[in-house]
Amino acid sequence: MSHLEDPRSKYPVISPPEQTQPEPGLDQKMEPLADLGEKTYQGNGRLAGRNALITGGDSGLGAAVAIAYAREGANVAISYLPEEEPDAELIIKAIEEAGVKALALPGDLRELKQCQAIVGKTVEAFGGLDIVVNNASRQVWHERIEDLSDEDFDHTMKANIYSAYRVTKAAVPHLKPGSSIIFTSSIQAYEPSETLLDYALTKAAQNNFSKGLAQALAPRGIRVNAVAPGPFWTPLQPSYGQPVEKLTQFGQDTPLGRAGQPAEIAGAYVFLASDDASYVAGETLGLTGGRPTP
Repeated sequence: MSHLEDPRSKYPVISPPEQTQPEPGLDQKMEPLADLGEKTYQGNGRLAGRNALITGGDSGLGAAVAIAYAREGANVAISYLPEEEPDAELIIKAIEEAGVKALALPGDLRELKQCQAIVGKTVEAFGGLDIVVNNASRQVWHERIEDLSDEDFDHTMKANIYSAYRVTKAAVPHLKPGSSIIFTSSIQAYEPSETLLDYALTKAAQNNFSKGLAQALAPRGIRVNAVAPGPFWTPLQPSYGQPVEKLTQFGQDTPLGRAGQPAEIAGAYVFLASDDASYVAGETLGLTGGRPTP
């Protein structure tokens, strides 16, 4: 009897109803709900005793990674916007139920002091820092470049690029050999959509930053890598991350024929943070449902 699982049908093809949420959106209000791995992810102690900081760890991909890291034995701190507190409370509970320490860090990472504060508070609470996941991102579509205001462009740059740079810069002095930094890039870094010009730009920048930083930090024993997701069902999508009419067929144009679920990406972040990836630095793992990335 075969134990293989067909990736096309591991999760159902979703056809979400047209829906919108105020930015940044909540997992709890999505229809259908996303799978964050709460009921399915089983840890094996691959990150036992480590201390992780995940930005945007309250929902979507970041929440799935937080749950996986906790079940792999890591203490986990998550940063998030204050309006995302309802989602964050559930993830903090899931982390604690795994038998490790959890730390909630609400605040706006567009502010330099907040980027520095979340690193300091994590080190203080856990006694150290070993894994940094720069995942927090803002994605809002605009039909034309003329519709993208300077204020909105600046908001996305600070939320996506400035925050990742500042959090990383604050974290590096605390990282020891064997530590890992991971960036959430995107297939948008390679295949930018005409309606996501600012978001795609930031994802290409994060990808580039990860590769340059990997060269700088590998001689110090710190590995830096990135993950490039394709279409995953997260709160980014219904909170104006996509035109509402595109949601009903979301992810169905991939070779696997469906959108990804956050639980499916967690293993990539676990791998990159673990000793199994000891010789992996400057790499970008594409999880795109079959769409090629360079």
